[in-house]
Amino acid sequence: MAARKDVDQYGFERPEDFDFETYEDFMSSYLSILTRRAIRWKSMVGEREKIAKNFKVKRFVRKGIPGEYRPMAWMCASGAQRLMNQNPDLYQKLLQETPKPEVHEAIKIDLHRTFPENIYFQSAEDPSAKRKPLSNVLTAVALNNPKVGYCQGLNFIAGLLLLIVKDEHRAFWLLNTLVSNILPDIYSPSMDGLKVEQEVLAELVRIKMPEVHQHIENCDVPWAMICTKWFICLFIDVLPTETVLRIWDCLFYEGAKILHRVMITVIKQNQEKILACSRFDQIVAIFKDITANTSLMRCHEFMQSIFQEPGSLPRAQIKKLRKEAVKKLAGPEAPI
Repeated sequence: MAARKDVDQYGFERPEDFDFETYEDFMSSYLSILTRRAIRWKSMVGEREKIAKNFKVKRFVRKGIPGEYRPMAWMCASGAQRLMNQNPDLYQKLLQETPKPEVHEAIKIDLHRTFPENIYFQSAEDPSAKRKPLSNVLTAVALNNPKVGYCQGLNFIAGLLLLIVKDEHRAFWLLNTLVSNILPDIYSPSMDGLKVEQEVLAELVRIKMPEVHQHIENCDVPWAMICTKWFICLFIDVLPTETVLRIWDCLFYEGAKILHRVMITVIKQNQEKILACSRFDQIVAIFKDITANTSLMRCHEFMQSIFQEPGSLPRAQIKKLRKEAVKKLAGPEAPI
């Protein structure tokens, strides 16, 4: 029998208690899905280095983008490729500029905190290491988005982007597109966008699962405590890496609404456990245990469930809920 690898395909060291049995059981069926999807993507894309936005491609994205097509697909679907083509020299120009001292220091501190369990982030001297590209990407994004600067959490997103696209120029444009277009104001110093999305999630849970919503409210658990890390880190260090990547496939193609689908599904699948809790600390513990559930490793089944279990989630509804959340957060004295 072949020796089990202590490092996964993305360079993450597996913990001592890693559940190899569950993982191998999952991979035994998932590998055939990956092979089938790769064949279909090759047939669809052909020799082109781009994808369109239509129903067929959307369906293909939801079923998972093969690793070899992921960088190209993320760049095209998010609009980052178009922006890079319009501003091909921007990244290098930004790297010639000097960030504010507080931004530089914050990024410097977080470089050592980013994926210490990943072999590509453990050494600053190794020429294949990612710390220098990570610093470059975070600095450039901060300079290009002065109202945002740098926010903790972006280091993990940039780090995973570097591991997947393997190119800091494209990683910069993808992170820049996330910060400025897909998730505007989530990472701003005031975190107004984050607060709005938390309100939207709470309201969606109230609509979809009123009993769960009331129970969480009765136990005085702030929604910020439940979902802040989910939004800020886009499920990194919350869900298994392969599941995170499948979510990002849809995030870059469909936008932020996908995050709510994931969160509602996770809560819905665990509503009985949540309702069985009677105290604040129990609910907090349940939400930590939820994301450690090995069933979430089965990314293909999980991604199918996020488009079924939450039911209808129209963009118009999300837009309306965001507008109401902005008004609520502004307070009663704010102008309408």
